[in-house]
Amino acid sequence: MGAKKLKADRSLREKLRSPGRPPVLHRAERGPFWKAIAQGYSSEDAAGIAGVSQAVGNRWFRQCGGMPPSNLAPSAPEPTGRYLSFAERERIALALARGEGVRAIARQLGRAASTISRELRRNAATRSGGLEYRAHTAQWHADRAARRPKPAKLVTNPLLRSYVQDRLAGNIATPGGRSIAGPQVQWKGRRHGRRQARRWSRAWSPEQIAHRLLTDFPDDTSMRISHEAIYQALYVQGRGALRRELTACLRTGRALRVPRERARSRGKSFVTPEILISERPACVEDRAVPGHWEGDLILGLVSSAIGTLVERTTRFAMLLHLPPQPGHRQQPRDKRGPALAGHGAEAVRDAITRAMASLPEQLRRSLTWDQGSEMSQHALLSIDTGLKVYFCDPQSPWQRGTNENTNGLLRQYFPKGTDLSAHRASDLNAVALALNTRPRKTLGWHTPAEAFNELLRSAEQSSVATTR
Repeated sequence: MGAKKLKADRSLREKLRSPGRPPVLHRAERGPFWKAIAQGYSSEDAAGIAGVSQAVGNRWFRQCGGMPPSNLAPSAPEPTGRYLSFAERERIALALARGEGVRAIARQLGRAASTISRELRRNAATRSGGLEYRAHTAQWHADRAARRPKPAKLVTNPLLRSYVQDRLAGNIATPGGRSIAGPQVQWKGRRHGRRQARRWSRAWSPEQIAHRLLTDFPDDTSMRISHEAIYQALYVQGRGALRRELTACLRTGRALRVPRERARSRGKSFVTPEILISERPACVEDRAVPGHWEGDLILGLVSSAIGTLVERTTRFAMLLHLPPQPGHRQQPRDKRGPALAGHGAEAVRDAITRAMASLPEQLRRSLTWDQGSEMSQHALLSIDTGLKVYFCDPQSPWQRGTNENTNGLLRQYFPKGTDLSAHRASDLNAVALALNTRPRKTLGWHTPAEAFNELLRSAEQSSVATTR
């Protein structure tokens, strides 16, 4: 009896210095947050689903580098029930407050009495000098005891760490060996902005580094690391070895990972499933029915642009003049103000409406565009012109192949890196005429203008026959 008592006393956790404040929620309670992240929700929305503040959700996301811990990933197995859950610990705390004994609590939970006894000794709060059992603190102690910290390979192997860091963030040099520092860029903990200077470095990708180790150290098995381990050393706080600001040396420059579903769900809010290209009638594909158009913008310097419209059957092209609005580049840009560059949603809608106004109804059936914000007023455009507007899938320019080919031809007249606002409407009409009077092999060496005029004559004859 005395030996058993002595063993029980040894299992009592001594009063320790507090390792810090208990977390807001424990590992098991963070599951809803990471499930929402996996479904494509933002950190703020996922925090609302988990029942925590937005600041807490953002902190969880950044601490884990944008990806869920392995035990909370969607592919992780469900808890086996071997260990006490937070809900069971809450029931234990309530039963103790009612004055119930260990065996009574064990019968209620369907656990062994020894399990409850050890729980009360090991995970009780000891800061006050006694043993006070609180469910929240007990779960915190249990989570800390369950950790099996393994030192990162980049921490324990200085040679490997030096090799990885030099290939990732080392300075570039001339053939003579003189280092080139490049622009001085301050790391702000976020991804670099558009059209801003980037840090110059050797910038090997983690995958390149991991595979190159096999070539440079064929006989040294200690010089091995996976590219995922390098990514975790960069993104996950607390992994050590590599500083997070070295993420600026990655090609993407991301300070955090982007969950896969969030990247997939990127799109414009004005694009709904019923107007995606998958819902476009099948008769559009074979080009047998005229009146189906494809459109896009070609961009130039200083936010200049020209709109392009191409009829799928005849390859007839029309160019939209989109001059900058008064005040463009003459006053500070207001993100919430009107689009002054000339290719905002309203300007593009008006330009397409003017171009389509002279065409008969039979040649105004549909318009396929990419998911650019310049088409956010597509509903009004459909009302004004009668065109049914469809949108391509994200990053799928081949779904507008006729328009992409025409844009390539137009670059002969409007090269990249030039200011397109310098061209007048008459200039655009002249270029369009040049394209439309150029013979095409796909048209049997007829010109798009000839094929389109034939469609216009057919439309006029059919309208006359209908009125008789």
